[in-house]
Amino acid sequence: MTPFGRILCAMITPFTPTGALDLDGAQHLADHLVTRGCDGLVLSGTTGESPTTTDAEKSALVTAVREAIGSRATIVAGVGTPDTAHTAALAREAEKAGADGLLVVAPYYSRPPQDAIEAHFLEIADATGLPLALYDIPARTGTRIEPDTLLRLAGHPSIVAVKDCSNDFLSAQKLISRTDLAYYAGCDEHNLALYAVGGAGCVSTVANVIPGQVRAVLDAFDAGDTSGAARFQHRVTPLIEAMMAKGLPGTVTAKALLAGLGLPAGPVRSPLRPADARTTAGLREAHELATRTGRTPVE
Repeated sequence: MTPFGRILCAMITPFTPTGALDLDGAQHLADHLVTRGCDGLVLSGTTGESPTTTDAEKSALVTAVREAIGSRATIVAGVGTPDTAHTAALAREAEKAGADGLLVVAPYYSRPPQDAIEAHFLEIADATGLPLALYDIPARTGTRIEPDTLLRLAGHPSIVAVKDCSNDFLSAQKLISRTDLAYYAGCDEHNLALYAVGGAGCVSTVANVIPGQVRAVLDAFDAGDTSGAARFQHRVTPLIEAMMAKGLPGTVTAKALLAGLGLPAGPVRSPLRPADARTTAGLREAHELATRTGRTPVE
């Protein structure tokens, strides 16, 4: 199942030089990403700096991107917060603004027990008519969505997908085999591996800067060219490492690269800080290596 498409970009949120929401830039970037191979865009996720954007900005972003991409791609709106009532309110606003689905992270900081997490997700699932992707990222939330909890939640008709950042491949494979949940890799280094065992696709931060190359990995696999898929994945691995595993959030590294590519990005909001010149130079070198060694089908 691919309820939102296979290649979803966890899109950054562009800001103006003064730090205001850049809706024109968001429309430009969204069109660029969809034209170059993204089936869907995740807005106001971690990469989209959701902790530092207002509720009104989140809604305005969905509205603007919907206008820019029309029906060419899906929009999944990040609405997760530690507060169930607030999350439900954001879900309803995202639906009004034109989202196709919702990304709901496990409630963070308060570290609720599993029965409370389950109740939280069920309340959000009933708050709108939109399908939900549950976001399991215990390294950020402090709380795992346990496999037994996911098994129960899979019975709700509106809970259709998981963005998996659990780093637990065994549990992911078991849940793929036992449920109809669409499993999306939430870590770019896992895109091909999870897809190969029945995953639905990926929610990719790296796709902000190499959407065609990210798509080429799964396209090759679907065409039966498994060695080609591995080769494409290996080609982008140094960039994945540079963007996601060098100590800086993907938001920071993606915005540093997008600025160099002449695409809308702008500054990050505090407490994040921009990449320094040395880091940016390393990112650009990794990006050049990922993009210069052969053209991909959608470039």
